[in-house]
Amino acid sequence: MTLKDLDIGKSGIVGTVGGEKALRRRLLEMGITPGTAITVKKAAPMGDPIELFLRGYVLSLRLEDAQKITIREVTQ
Repeated sequence: MTLKDLDIGKSGIVGTVGGEKALRRRLLEMGITPGTAITVKKAAPMGDPIELFLRGYVLSLRLEDAQKITIREVTQ
């Protein structure tokens, strides 16, 4: 499952962070690293981007980038 597939209000744990070299580095620098808990808070009116909560802060991420992050869903 990817971060793009996670429904609003659901949480997951990051498995792998993919993407090309620059994108992967940017995602890792933003704190999206393997083992990190992420919650999808909301989505823009057209569905893109999505708002995430991780490591105590809120982050907006495009669905195209979210598709490159694998996660496993966590029940709350």
